Amino acid sequence: MNEAFPIVAGAITGLAVLRIESIRRRVAVLAVLSVLLGMVATIASGEALLSWAFVLIDIPLVFFSAIAAISVTYAWHRRRDVQLP
Repeated sequence: MNEAFPIVAGAITGLAVLRIESIRRRVAVLAVLSVLLGMVATIASGEALLSWAFVLIDIPLVFFSAIAAISVTYAWHRRRDVQLP
């Protein structure tokens, strides 16, 4: 249950960065938000009291959840644009 926040935060972040036009800026914002939200997830879940090593799990979890949301959104848009015979 502690991993719900990083996954949801990553999905929302992925959808939010899609609004940025520049690919470089999109990647930079995604990286920064992944680090920040990963740290927030570690602190909010109380894992930081045990060890800060949990941040090394939460940051990639946010990042890959964002990548998954971006990929699903691209696939959905690509599929919707294709005309079926």
